[in-house]
Amino acid sequence: MASVLRFRKLCYVEPVRCSSLGFQSFETPKVDKKEEIVVSKVENEVLEKKKNKRQSKEWRSIDYCCWIIGYMCTTCWLLLFLYHCLPVTLPSFQVLESPGTRLKHEGLTALHPVVLVPGIVTGGLELWEGRPCSEGLFRKRLWGGSFAEIFKRPMCWLEHLSLHNETGLDPPGIRVRAVPGLVAADYFAPGYFVWAVLIENLAKIGYEGKNLHMAAYDWRLSFQNTEIRDQALSRLKSKIELMYVTNGYKKVVVVPHSMGVIYFLHFLKWVESPPPMGGGGGPGWCAKHIKAIMNIGPAFLGVPKAVSNIFSAESKEVAFIRAMAPSVLDSEILGLQTLEHLMRVSRTWDSTISLLPKGGETIWGNLDWSPEDGHGCDFVKKGQPSMSDNNLNSSNGRSCFQVKDPVKYGRMISFGKAASQLPSSQLPTHDSKEFLHTSASTNFNSSCGEVWTEYDEMSRESIRKISENKAYTARTLFDLLRSVAPKMMRRAENHFSHGISENLDDPKYAHYKYWSNPLETKLPDAPDMEIYCLYGVGIPTERAYVYKLAPSDKCKNIPFRIDSSADGDAGSGLKSGVYFVDGDESVPVLSAGFMCAKGWRGRTRFNPSGMATYIREYRHKRPASLLEGRGTESGAHVDIMGNVALIEDILRVAAGATGAEIGGDRIYSDIIRMSERINLRI
Repeated sequence: MASVLRFRKLCYVEPVRCSSLGFQSFETPKVDKKEEIVVSKVENEVLEKKKNKRQSKEWRSIDYCCWIIGYMCTTCWLLLFLYHCLPVTLPSFQVLESPGTRLKHEGLTALHPVVLVPGIVTGGLELWEGRPCSEGLFRKRLWGGSFAEIFKRPMCWLEHLSLHNETGLDPPGIRVRAVPGLVAADYFAPGYFVWAVLIENLAKIGYEGKNLHMAAYDWRLSFQNTEIRDQALSRLKSKIELMYVTNGYKKVVVVPHSMGVIYFLHFLKWVESPPPMGGGGGPGWCAKHIKAIMNIGPAFLGVPKAVSNIFSAESKEVAFIRAMAPSVLDSEILGLQTLEHLMRVSRTWDSTISLLPKGGETIWGNLDWSPEDGHGCDFVKKGQPSMSDNNLNSSNGRSCFQVKDPVKYGRMISFGKAASQLPSSQLPTHDSKEFLHTSASTNFNSSCGEVWTEYDEMSRESIRKISENKAYTARTLFDLLRSVAPKMMRRAENHFSHGISENLDDPKYAHYKYWSNPLETKLPDAPDMEIYCLYGVGIPTERAYVYKLAPSDKCKNIPFRIDSSADGDAGSGLKSGVYFVDGDESVPVLSAGFMCAKGWRGRTRFNPSGMATYIREYRHKRPASLLEGRGTESGAHVDIMGNVALIEDILRVAAGATGAEIGGDRIYSDIIRMSERINLRI
């Protein structure tokens, strides 16, 4: 029967095809209606199968991604449901008394006003003016919150988060501003706290709106541009003066986090400098108004991950995804080009330049030397040091591990695993003129049409020369970045500097571009003020990268990527193309602790008044179970904001304690030895 139906379909339904097979054409006879229905059903089934087969072929990657996202969301909701349903009296899940409640019982009450300064990314941004595609988003959050607009109108969202590529300010017709108040950075997304836990504990000892303030600012802008466009620094100055007066002339305790640390360092110099460049507060303003600065996760000397973010829009997470599922990011079927879009937007943000490593080879090491030589991170323990481990430097309880062979951490970018390990004598030398020639190359990709990133304006030959078995240090990587991102570096380097001052009395250091670099500016004359470096340790943190050329040379593609196949032996610190050292997952110990350990310790040329500095390290301890959430003893860069020991330290200082009264220095890492190895005149 089936063969008869196929023959009828061939000859009667499609007579042209039948003729081409050699059959004589003849008039189509009448066909019984029942047979017609059967034939049409068979046709429809065949066409439906072909259509479904074609669709499953074309969309299987998207389906795969959607299933993964669905499973993850379902799992998260299930865990959240269980978390709220389980009784708090379970033997293995006792709710600990919060630091604020415990200290309140001890008699601690609010004394000094507190100002919180958020870091990069964690502060909310809202729309005040936009293009037609942003209809209905007035004063809605574009950054922070639910991030719903990413899925609804992704290209519109990216357009409105970008700044002008020449000025670093608003593009025409777009105004995106920082969300004001404590809600600006209490939660980054629903359920993901940033400052919320600290704010809640401050409230328990008596803090409220009159003595607690969030100094929100647009973290995309250069620090001086936050004043030029929004008068953010002037408003912060006025707020501190008001809180000082209305709270019984009590000095303010400032608590900055991450990039907010160097933003407030810029403020310290700005507020005492004369107008129009400065705030006109005059010498002594800081000594009068500020009791202490408690820097959380401070990126004083920059972070290596800023280099990879600018160079290829990557980090260890991206390298890990590539290693585990390369098709997710590199699939031509998906064609999402996520990293290219991210690079296109982030290269308009001047603030990212503020996080590039400062101090050059003196601080970060050269081709053969680095302060961390001989120490790395153990991946088996995932940053969780054990006192029973034989490799632990247990002489003073530090959490650094001895590595078998010296790792050349000073080579921040190496093209090929060999280039990260070879003796420097076997590596090609760098010529600054070569970089200038590379950046001046004419656009060979005219067929690409619209230019997405500055890589579209580079010739393939220039890209190849950059990657010829070379290694770049904290000094030469600036030449590298100027060649691959000339517009960004030209614009941003008018606002930031990354060197070391030989003479801080030189008049040129009165310019604002030096004010956020602790190695090129003096602390204010405030001998009674205290500076704290509070950060986590015991987590593998990005320090250097192994790169390779991307296999595709198509238009609008990033030509370089972290070589996720590059892994080292146990104890080498190399995993998926990334070299790790001790830190808080984002900021290495060297950047977070050096200024408090040596640069500002005692009376130095960077700290002429000799104000006291304290290092308080928090050893990372992972949650014992999923029921603990992000943990109460975490040392991770953001999760540390919920660390009970850190919260207690802040509350005690806000209530009037000094650094000596809360225990002085508490050091687990090898920061003192690292600092001693750095040959810097202080």
